[in-house]
Amino acid sequence: MQYRTMGRTGVKVSSLCLGAMTFGQPDENSFMHGVAADEKTSFAMMDRALEAGINFIDTADVYGNDGLSERVIGKWFAARGNRREVVLATKCRFRMFDGKLGTGASRRRIIEACEASLERLGTDHIDLYQIHMQDIATPEEEVLRALDDLVTAGKILYYGCSNYSAYRLVQSDWIADRRSYQGFATLQAQYSLAERSLEREHVPYMQQSGIGLLPWSPLAGGLLSGKYRKGEAPPEGSRMEKWQSRMERFDSPRNWRIVDAIRAAAEEVDATPAQVALAWLVHQPVVTSVIIGVRTIEQLDDNLKAAALELPAEVLDALNEASAFEVGYPYDFIKGVDGRW
Repeated sequence: MQYRTMGRTGVKVSSLCLGAMTFGQPDENSFMHGVAADEKTSFAMMDRALEAGINFIDTADVYGNDGLSERVIGKWFAARGNRREVVLATKCRFRMFDGKLGTGASRRRIIEACEASLERLGTDHIDLYQIHMQDIATPEEEVLRALDDLVTAGKILYYGCSNYSAYRLVQSDWIADRRSYQGFATLQAQYSLAERSLEREHVPYMQQSGIGLLPWSPLAGGLLSGKYRKGEAPPEGSRMEKWQSRMERFDSPRNWRIVDAIRAAAEEVDATPAQVALAWLVHQPVVTSVIIGVRTIEQLDDNLKAAALELPAEVLDALNEASAFEVGYPYDFIKGVDGRW
């Protein structure tokens, strides 16, 4: 397992992060119903991850029903007594209860959500507290002030953001610098061979600023796992079988070209397609830790091997070429003149 500095902090985290969205079997009101792991399996996966060198777990208050994922992790900490071995990340922003006050990133909501997460997790502090998505209804200065006050109070150590636009990320940094706030240490965002849009604006800025990237959906909802084939029905019991609309969105010539390239790369380096897709992310310059979401020990064991998988330059080039995307204006104009944007 490799260890990297968590963005702008001095904390070392594993290059793979165990995503906890699947922890706990929620009821039928949750979109994760039927595609999650029960508590016993969740405990076993956390045990196995820690044993393999993963020291980073990411969750959110909305994962499962009524903070189910956080409660499962809290029970695991209580049972194992291993809180100090884990860099713990969670998030707030999305709706947790009905009414005008049950969602958003206002100061009131952030403080309330943090207190609730601490209680569910059974801990006195959160290592990385993240805003799950920018809130256009709340001034960014209010968001940062609330987060920085939580740092001062010792309830969180660092904070990050997720699903932020590039302009808001830059605005946030400007405010943090002006007010002498800590500022965002990391950005958690969708990034994979199938989804490289971050490379237009986010990645160049993060390379300059030192913000670390935590990619979510690194296998593009399972598309890059190698289990799906063009023109064939999704395997029984897979997420794509339940989420047919997502499968339809992925049905494009570019995506199947990427899948073919991953399969070819997997044969060349003697690995599985999923390991290749994850290893490609581990090789990217601004990536701190790749968030893997699994439902079984078998899936976890397969994913773990990606941490040590070296991809030769020619394999990386082939994957980059297969997943190339239209960057659009002004990026293509700039690249046409300078060779890059």
